[in-house]
Amino acid sequence: MKPKYTPIRTCTGCREEYPKRELVRVVHGLDGSIGVDPTGKQNGRGAYVCRSPECWEKALHGGSLARALKAPISVEDRAGLEMAREQAFATEKLTKGPK
Repeated sequence: MKPKYTPIRTCTGCREEYPKRELVRVVHGLDGSIGVDPTGKQNGRGAYVCRSPECWEKALHGGSLARALKAPISVEDRAGLEMAREQAFATEKLTKGPK
């Protein structure tokens, strides 16, 4: 039996390739807004970022995320992305817990 195909995507922060499900999708929607796409299926141009804080910092403040989305990131959208990033890291810490 053939193994199931796993799509590979590139992080806009570190430029490393990972399976799609390990990355966070950011989408430039048809209405012009930019935000996190938790389902991975929203319409619009998408870009992917690792779950590490360093990659989010590079992607948001280095300009690579805006280039990948082919759209400038407004102050409101940037604040929303940073809030989503903080929530993702808080949730990840809670689920992993102490060793």
